[in-house]
Amino acid sequence: MKLVECVPNFSEGRVKARVDEIASSISSVEGVRILDIEMDENHNRSVITFVCPIDRAVEAAFRGGIKKASELIDLDRHTGAHPRFGGAADVVPSCL
Repeated sequence: MKLVECVPNFSEGRVKARVDEIASSISSVEGVRILDIEMDENHNRSVITFVCPIDRAVEAAFRGGIKKASELIDLDRHTGAHPRFGGAADVVPSCL
């Protein structure tokens, strides 16, 4: 089985409950395992590192992370040292 590691960055680094809800949504996809959650209050960003079978990565990143983040994060009220070029999910890199 091929696995993929994904490290999406979200525009929330101050409200742990929101980050936990995003992580919970990601991990609700079968086969996903959360490896790490990092929050940066100054930049108001978080990174949720997860691993899963390659055929579940898009579902976990999109339905689990990006969709949930867009429901929870209001960029009109967002502040932080990091420029807000993206959206609620700022970057979603992965590697095989």
